[in-house]
Amino acid sequence: MAAALSPATKPLHHRSSSSSFSASRQSGLPSFLPAKPRLRSRRAIVAVHAAEPAKTPVIDDKPKTIEAAQPKAGTGRWVVDSWKAKKALQLPEYPDENELTEVLQTIESFPPIVFAGEARHLEERLADAAVGRAFLLQGGDCAESFKEFNANNIRDTFRVLLQMGAVLTFGGQMPVIRRDGVKLPSYRGDNVNGDTFEAKSRVPDPQRMIRAYCQSAATLNLLRAFATGGYAAMQRVTQWNLDFTEHSEQDDRYQELAHHVDEALGFMSAAGLTIDHPIMTTTEFWTSHECLLLPYEQALTRRDSTSGLFYDCSAHFLWVGERTRQLDGAHVEFLRGVANPLGIKVSDKMNPKELVKLIEIMNPDNKPGRITVITRMGAEKMRVKLPHLVRAVHSAGQIVTWVSDPMHGNTIKAPCGLKTRPFDVIRVMHPIHNN
Repeated sequence: MAAALSPATKPLHHRSSSSSFSASRQSGLPSFLPAKPRLRSRRAIVAVHAAEPAKTPVIDDKPKTIEAAQPKAGTGRWVVDSWKAKKALQLPEYPDENELTEVLQTIESFPPIVFAGEARHLEERLADAAVGRAFLLQGGDCAESFKEFNANNIRDTFRVLLQMGAVLTFGGQMPVIRRDGVKLPSYRGDNVNGDTFEAKSRVPDPQRMIRAYCQSAATLNLLRAFATGGYAAMQRVTQWNLDFTEHSEQDDRYQELAHHVDEALGFMSAAGLTIDHPIMTTTEFWTSHECLLLPYEQALTRRDSTSGLFYDCSAHFLWVGERTRQLDGAHVEFLRGVANPLGIKVSDKMNPKELVKLIEIMNPDNKPGRITVITRMGAEKMRVKLPHLVRAVHSAGQIVTWVSDPMHGNTIKAPCGLKTRPFDVIRVMHPIHNN
């Protein structure tokens, strides 16, 4: 499970909700659980489970090369395939161009996986995170393989996000935005080639994109059922957490927090918000992945008939990776023209001025919620590099959501042999933003 725990900040002096989370190594539980949690307002509780039905505008047929309604991105006219005129790194070379064309035409005819209205709603929630009114929790496998695709894995990932979100909401007293994510590993991912260490398996196969589409659609269908069918009920999630902490050293601390959760649920029930109310039994969630395979992304890009804007309907949220974020590159060119909320992966190699320019290209109107900056550097490098990046973005007046991805540079091996990360090092981002 890879997880990025994020807050967001606007100005440097503004106290963000948190930049990253840490947890006690002795028990594996969040160490930010308050010793004496206090209830504040019902709004913070309700916001986590306030999943209103997404507005799903009518989607026009897949356009070929229609100009976007408002492509103000700083590098000229944008069309859905203008990225092809730019240098594209990390793209596979398919041996059969005709087969590739047929596959992409097939995917263009498929329905969208997500809808424009859902992506807009996520952008609104991320705008709250950008000014410290919400907290972003992102998690998922490093790479989702075809072999491990099954309902149990999807359910378990969703359950962990629900459990973490419940603790963060009551511990931090603010709504939590949940987002499931996946990125492609070095072998390029199952939607390009196989992971078997042999030449035949590594040959890019365009048919894998169709399987990737089907798997994505099936996953989202199951997640929607979990989110709205009662599986995400607050009482159920609270009991999971109690079971998880039963034999841990922090059991007493979580028991006290759980007691306050029960008090809050009791109060809301007395006020007429019963446990079977949709607010208490449903939750919001969104999907995300790295925008890497541009032919696939273009094939799933649709023009929203209600706004005239283009959305990449393969996921709600897309990010550009460390290796593909060139200012004049194909990936940045594609992303600047779609209206989805976007992420920028940033390592210690990022120049502050370059980050400011990249944000300007991808968000020329400085729209809150549009850009999330995801830092991917070890704790020691973050102490040195991150303050310069934050200052540069703040000085430019740019509004972004800051996210810590602790999976990079902080890896250790647990006694059981599994790779893990000490929660203490994840704390490093927090004081940088608070100061």
